[in-house]
Amino acid sequence: METPMIEVQNLTKRYGEHLALDSVSFSVRHGEVVGFLGPNGAGKSTTMRILTTFMAATSGTVRIGGDCIFENSMHVRERLGYMPENNPLPPDLRVGDYMKFRAQLKRLANGELTKRIDGVMEQCGITDVAGRFISQLSRGYRQRVGMADALLAKPKLIVLDEPTAGLDPNQVRSVRKLIRKLAGDHTVLISSHILSEIEMTCDRVVILHEGRLLASGALEELMTKTSAAVVAEVQTTLANAKEWTAQLALGPTECVEQPGGYVRCRFADTANANTREKIFASANERGWPLRELSRQPPSLEDLFVNLTHGKEAGE
Repeated sequence: METPMIEVQNLTKRYGEHLALDSVSFSVRHGEVVGFLGPNGAGKSTTMRILTTFMAATSGTVRIGGDCIFENSMHVRERLGYMPENNPLPPDLRVGDYMKFRAQLKRLANGELTKRIDGVMEQCGITDVAGRFISQLSRGYRQRVGMADALLAKPKLIVLDEPTAGLDPNQVRSVRKLIRKLAGDHTVLISSHILSEIEMTCDRVVILHEGRLLASGALEELMTKTSAAVVAEVQTTLANAKEWTAQLALGPTECVEQPGGYVRCRFADTANANTREKIFASANERGWPLRELSRQPPSLEDLFVNLTHGKEAGE
C-alpha cells in the first residue's frame, strides 16, 4: 500500500486554555488536490503552520512522505513548497532577482538554477514582469510570484493558504487553472474559506470546525450525504422573505434581493419530499407572485452548512 503524502493522526494544539485543534486525523494521497476548509477560527492556519514545520504541536503525529515532521523537519522542508496567506515579498527587489535569491536559499545547483527559474516563471506567467520591482506588481502578479517561489525546488507537496484571496475574477481563474495543472506531478493542499473556489479546483476536501474534523473525503462521495437545495423567487421585501422562511422552518435558508422586487430564497437542507409543495402553498396563501421554484443539485456550500448548522445553533 502506497504511503500517503500527508498523514495526520490525533493532531492537537493548545494555546494556554484554548484548544485550537482537537485530535484531528486525515490523510492525503500523492498527486491529489485537496481543499482544506473551515470558517475563521476553525484551525486551518494552525494546522498548515504545523504541517509546514513552522509551529510545534501539543500532541499527535504528522508525516510528510513517510517522514515525521517533528523528527526530520529539515528533510520535510526540502520536499514542500509553501505560500502563506499574506505572501510576504520584499517590495524593493525585482522579480527576477527575488527568484534568484530564493533559488539560492533553497540550494538549487548552479547548473540548473537559471533553467529552473525560467521554467517556473513561465509556468506561473510572470516572465513578462521579471524586470519589475515587486512593489509595482498587482496583487494577482504577487500571488503568482509566491506560487513560483513555492514551486522552485520541485516540491512533492505544495501548501497554499488562501491563494485567491483579494483577486479579481480573471486573476482567480488564472490561479485556478495553474493549480489544476499541478495535479498529478505535485500534491496540493489549499486552505480557503471560499467554498465555490474549492469546489471548482479540488477533488477531495477536509473540513474543520472549531478545531475538530467534520468531514474528509472525495467531493462526489460527500455530496451524496447532503440534500439537494430548493430555490424559490418570490415578489416581496427582504424582511418579509426572511420572516417567511423562518416560519417555514425548512432548514438553513439564504435570502438575497433580486431586481424587480423579488427575493431569491435558497433552502439548503431539504430532505423532505414535500418541500416544494409547502413553499408553493405558503407563497400562494400570502398572495406573493412566485417566478421560480426549482430543485438544484447540492453544492459544497450546502454540505458545509448542513455539517456546521447544528453546532452554530448550539444544538
